[in-house]
Amino acid sequence: MASVLEDPTLERHFAGHKDAVTCADFNPNHKQLATGSVDKTLLIWNLALKARALRLVGHQDAITGVQFSPSGTLVASSSKDRTVRLWTPTMKGESSAFKAHTAAVRSVAFCQHGHKLVTASDDKSVKVWSVHHLCFVYSLNQHTNLVRCARFSPDGRLIASCGDDRTVRLWDTSTKHCINCFTDCGGSVTFVDFNSSGTCIATSGADSSVKIWDLRTNKLIQHYQVHSAGVNSFSFHPSNNYLISGSSDRTIKIMDLLEGRLIYTLHGHKGAVITVAFSRAGGLFASGGADSQVLLWRTNFDSKSYQDVLQQHSWRSTPDPPPHLSDIHPRTPHLHHPQPGAIQISPAVADTRSTDPHVTVLGQASHSNKAPANIHPSNGFPPRQVTGSRVEGWKGGESVSLAGSAAGNWTGADSAGKGRREEEETTQTHPLEVVPDHSSSLDLMLQHIVQQLDFLTQTVSVLEERLTLTEDKMKECLFHQSQILRDMRAEGERCRTASEESDGSSVNFT
Repeated sequence: MASVLEDPTLERHFAGHKDAVTCADFNPNHKQLATGSVDKTLLIWNLALKARALRLVGHQDAITGVQFSPSGTLVASSSKDRTVRLWTPTMKGESSAFKAHTAAVRSVAFCQHGHKLVTASDDKSVKVWSVHHLCFVYSLNQHTNLVRCARFSPDGRLIASCGDDRTVRLWDTSTKHCINCFTDCGGSVTFVDFNSSGTCIATSGADSSVKIWDLRTNKLIQHYQVHSAGVNSFSFHPSNNYLISGSSDRTIKIMDLLEGRLIYTLHGHKGAVITVAFSRAGGLFASGGADSQVLLWRTNFDSKSYQDVLQQHSWRSTPDPPPHLSDIHPRTPHLHHPQPGAIQISPAVADTRSTDPHVTVLGQASHSNKAPANIHPSNGFPPRQVTGSRVEGWKGGESVSLAGSAAGNWTGADSAGKGRREEEETTQTHPLEVVPDHSSSLDLMLQHIVQQLDFLTQTVSVLEERLTLTEDKMKECLFHQSQILRDMRAEGERCRTASEESDGSSVNFT
């Protein structure tokens, strides 16, 4: 039996994008959700009810990837306009543009400390960037076709990348060398990511498969063939017990990785499901699709504590150590056939659509001037004056409605044009192109005030996290105390019973 208590439920419905939703990510502070779309805009949704959403404008083509920094103070986005942008997810909506790819950028991701970014592109390269220095650092060039996705391992020592050359490559970030290449792929590999312990990677493909590889043994350990069309995205649950996937067959699948089988099939989108993402705590997950919809789901199965799961699966009680680089080297691929007997459950999704939040439009597109990028002296983040921000289309009391939908399969995206030159740079550093902001003195004063408010917000966020940790410890202490009291009461009851029996025996003897 699967360790599941209740069916996942549809929590909220966000409407605001005007075209297919291609990417999504939760803020580590549990308060925001970022989504990118073919409509060239980035939307920051506040998870609090009736809170305003922010629309960040700056990309000149479809947005393909989005991710919050580990601190939650920055958002990175990639686009078909060949750029990567760093945004401050606040009312200022400032951004810095990274430019080094010569074709569409398909994905973007932070390392564990937020100091570096990794991007994948149609120019067949994987590039690593410095966030603090706002510059391109080095390029990884062994893929023979467009690269669809690249991710850092949790410890930052490895990069995994995949693409249309039907390979998954592992790179050592210290030597910049490819240390392994998985070729057991039936078609284009659309997505790749590490589990939270860094011991495994999962891949999804246009052949409708989801595969999980153990990096310590170099073996394919699980193979799910549960979708009827290409799988566009997936996400590991923080506990590593579950994995969700979104497919062009319009469904979301949930796999129980401990038992190695499909446990749920969710229907809610009217088109291909292009992106899925778990929240950092695992209690929520989001999905976006070609129908321009963003759906927020509550897992419910996570209401069963992870300790209870560990008691049922004692072999998982000790966390797996991360693999050593010496353990990861090319070996003969191990084929693994899908396991039969998967169970599909299709729970009815109730319409819990909430009122669409108000949307404030921030930023404006510009391609004009170039200026050297500098680091902010106080916090090391991108400068505050790179892109102007002003409210462009706000109408009080009016919500944004959907207009149009996307057609076609996201996995069949445009391939790189013939004749595009490949980058040969290795560790050479290139400055960024940034768009300067011509602000008045009043704007500068307002920016300073908002900056101070940002610092206060970050401080409050840290305090909230500490309070949460304290509450968790208090709950754990109270649980142990109640357990001790129950044991003491039981022991007292046993002693009293034994005493009564002893007294009765002595009376009978007399």
